[in-house]
Amino acid sequence: MVPVLGERSRLVAAALLVALLVAADRPASSAPAAGHPASRPDILLVTIDTLRADATGFGGNPKGTTPLLDRVAHSGRVFGNAHAQNVVTLPSHTNILTGLYPYQHGVRDNSGFRLGAATPTLATVLHGAGYATGAFVSGYPLAARFGLARGFDVYDDHFSSGGLDDQFALAERRGDETVAAALTWWRGQRGHPRFLWVHLYDAHAPYVPPEPFARRFADPYLGEVAAADSFLAPLLSPLLAGGEPPALVVVTADHGESRGEHGELTHGLFAYEATLHVPLVLWGTGVAAGRDDRPAGHVDLFPTVLAAAGVAAPAGGPPRPGRSLLRPWTAAESRADLYFEALSTALNRGWAPLRGLLRGGRKYIHLPLAEAYDLPRDPREEKNLVDADRRAVRAAFAALPVESQWPPPRQAVSSEETKRLASLGYLSEGGGGGGGFRPEDDPKNLIALDRLIEGVIDAYSRGALAQAVAGARKLVKERPAMPLGHSLLAQALLQAGRDDEALEVMRQARARGSASANLQRQLALTLAEQGKIDEARAVVAPLAGAGDAEARVILALTDSEAGRQREAFEQLQGVLADDAHDAGAWETLALVELRLGHWPRARDAARRAVEFEASRSRAWNDLGVALFQLGDAPGALDAWQRAVALDPQLWDALWNLGIQASKHGRTQVARDALSRFVAAAPRDRYGKDIEEARRLLAALGHNGG
Repeated sequence: MVPVLGERSRLVAAALLVALLVAADRPASSAPAAGHPASRPDILLVTIDTLRADATGFGGNPKGTTPLLDRVAHSGRVFGNAHAQNVVTLPSHTNILTGLYPYQHGVRDNSGFRLGAATPTLATVLHGAGYATGAFVSGYPLAARFGLARGFDVYDDHFSSGGLDDQFALAERRGDETVAAALTWWRGQRGHPRFLWVHLYDAHAPYVPPEPFARRFADPYLGEVAAADSFLAPLLSPLLAGGEPPALVVVTADHGESRGEHGELTHGLFAYEATLHVPLVLWGTGVAAGRDDRPAGHVDLFPTVLAAAGVAAPAGGPPRPGRSLLRPWTAAESRADLYFEALSTALNRGWAPLRGLLRGGRKYIHLPLAEAYDLPRDPREEKNLVDADRRAVRAAFAALPVESQWPPPRQAVSSEETKRLASLGYLSEGGGGGGGFRPEDDPKNLIALDRLIEGVIDAYSRGALAQAVAGARKLVKERPAMPLGHSLLAQALLQAGRDDEALEVMRQARARGSASANLQRQLALTLAEQGKIDEARAVVAPLAGAGDAEARVILALTDSEAGRQREAFEQLQGVLADDAHDAGAWETLALVELRLGHWPRARDAARRAVEFEASRSRAWNDLGVALFQLGDAPGALDAWQRAVALDPQLWDALWNLGIQASKHGRTQVARDALSRFVAAAPRDRYGKDIEEARRLLAALGHNGG
């Protein structure tokens, strides 16, 4: 029997969801080493995701969470008044690498933004100055697709991911894996000036520390922090011991973690000190040990690193707000303001945008319900001073940069971005709001709704679909203009097999103007799956016409489902001409080539798809079909095994694997695949195949269940 593509439409459901500082005596560890110019120190940037400043020993935690980083801090310089400019991963790291505020470089959230090719980064500048450059990152928000890879000789973003047909599959890797890869690169570049960026994601929720840290720490978040500290030992210990060439080491977090303070469970909602205050340590070349209470920010790391490297900052572009932390500041350089923002809920839920300034020890938060805090006297931000000093508040808000105002320009958010970011707790939907925000739009008044959203996601991830559906219906009722509620409801219904109900939810959201681009793409996919090709095209065509690449791929899919393979082929060629790394387009092209009977071209397209995104289970299935047609049965079986490992409910791949494994002597593989197919494949679609699988199982010595 020839392997099948499927009785139903082969459409993927899109998931919705960084005193005097010049040391008189250089530390012993920074003594010049043979073959490495003393004037060109190595640069090591370590960013630990979601690390609260007070979770470290040098930040005041007494529980022994960070013994290694405490050693770095003891012989380095600790900046106790350091702040991020964003409270989510991608824009915060972009601030670090560019030395620009988010409204200057344009990256405002984890999705819908990509750093432009014209913006210099530490990597592009140092690479141009002769540095070997390597980056090793641990979480999907820093994937190369978002623009931070430019200038790096190696940008390693290989995450350990599960089957991403489930939008809650993890898109991250453990810190020890990241450090091991980074260390191999670091050692291989010895003898040249090196710039290495290592990013660890371990402290990010969910908190599941490995042993022995799970046993040592009753608080799993602190266990994750301790694990991250230990993972850095192979990289940092040789530097501390003096066995490496001169280096500047920078250790910071992109943001902190609220952990219930002010009602916020994790981060991204507010910009209180729990998430905005970050640890920052400098160690090594040009750094004197001690503590420094200057108001430092992530934007200061760009000029600090370039000063250590002896490299001039690039000319042109917007003025950089940062100052080198390796020297005292003159009176003219003393910082008046440090900008910050938190826009995720504004962009993804339509809530009021949060912008603010740190000024003279006070924090001013611009929201419909404004806030002002005296941080030295009120570090927990419990006493709002807005009414006590309205003149200072008005002056601070008047000083907010005009360029930072709402709304920022945003690119289309792909389903793949949404899916992977949802696995990490970030939801990426159109916000449905554009201005005129009122007190009821202030995130402080929407804490209960935030908890409800978290509850829906938790229920979905646990498979409690009835609970997820009920919670999502409540979201839609309480905030009907918020696209996210409709998206969560539709996805939960689809996952529960209630496709007709999901269709009605999506249609109604579109009619009301409350459907994000993600939801409209999902609507088109679901319609096409049910054979409603004309309606599917009507939904997706406007998005495709506006340049939405994923919508163009879906439009090609609808052409293919209608038998218009040549039209589908031409559409996909246009998408790939714009972005040759579009894994979804390659996957769909493989399907089209199979339907045209072009086996070698189908094989090559499927291979490109899994080369760019190895988690694409349907591309693995199509690769198997193409290899089978080309006479490579072992390769086909291996591809189908990859497909069903990624998606156990990819019935076509399971069928292909079972039937062909039985014919090629892989009896146990065949029994397992066919048994799973018989037990769970939908009988309304695969009735005849199920009966044939039963007969084959009987012949293989299995009763078929």
